Amino acid sequence: MSDTKKGLAIARDYYEIYGKPMLHEQFPEIENLVAVGLTGAGSECFGFDDEISRDHDFEPGFCIFLPGEDVIDRRTAFQLERAYAKLPKEFEGLTRSLMGPVGGARRGVMRSDEFFTDKCGSPDGILTVEQWLKTPEQSLAEATNGEIFSDPSGLVTTIRDRLTYLPEDIRRKKLAGHLLLMAQAGQYNFRRCLDHGETGAAQLAVARFVQSAISTAFLLNKVYEPYYKWSFRALRQLPLLSGIAGPLEALLTTDNDKDIAEDKYGAIEGVAIQIIGLLMKKDLTKATCGDLEKHAYSVNDSIEDADIRNLHILAAV
Repeated sequence: MSDTKKGLAIARDYYEIYGKPMLHEQFPEIENLVAVGLTGAGSECFGFDDEISRDHDFEPGFCIFLPGEDVIDRRTAFQLERAYAKLPKEFEGLTRSLMGPVGGARRGVMRSDEFFTDKCGSPDGILTVEQWLKTPEQSLAEATNGEIFSDPSGLVTTIRDRLTYLPEDIRRKKLAGHLLLMAQAGQYNFRRCLDHGETGAAQLAVARFVQSAISTAFLLNKVYEPYYKWSFRALRQLPLLSGIAGPLEALLTTDNDKDIAEDKYGAIEGVAIQIIGLLMKKDLTKATCGDLEKHAYSVNDSIEDADIRNLHILAAV
């Protein structure tokens, strides 16, 4: 297997060589009713997989999404599960794990409504305001990542289109909350904690600032933030604000001795300046100062839906 071949490409080839013929030859009556692709949990679904990723949950395979039982009954679904389980166990130097009669948790045959309910709480991707506010972005990322190889009926594609990104008012609510947390943790509490001799608390403030700065960068790029262990890798690939990854990583990985602490506070202000500049460029704030808290409330004031605007400013973070 090529060292550079990604899991998504492996899954697509495995489907084209084995999965697609299996569906066409054994299940011609439903092949136009199902969707096939690779999406969900796993670094390969984000394109982040490497050699280290292959030590667990990494194998050739794909997802076959089925409509409800009123369209494809349990018996047919079970037969499809058995057929999937019989596909070749080795491909591109990788070996598939043993699977139960109902397939694997991440790959294999699954109902589309169950998959999306698990990811976002809705079988059809139509979310309430409360669901948009509370559903973790990493789950929304897993519902929309990867690639759908085939979907003649639009079974999965239609739902993914609804979940492409946050509604604008929800984005602004999240943005306002993270800007306020950045202000409190980085511009205010980091230095005060050090003045009190609370170096542990100071580092907690740094961590809070960094996390909210990362979240802010994704919100300003209109990209879902992935699971935290991939956040820096994904941040470095963003079109906007990718340059803050270095300073943020330095904030997390350096201590709080007096001289270093001053450098860290400078880095905090530097990140804040970049974010404020982009907020102003995108006309998301009316404030014109360097205080992130004032920009947070200005962003919140710009929310059109009064019910969302009047929620606590931290309601979405």
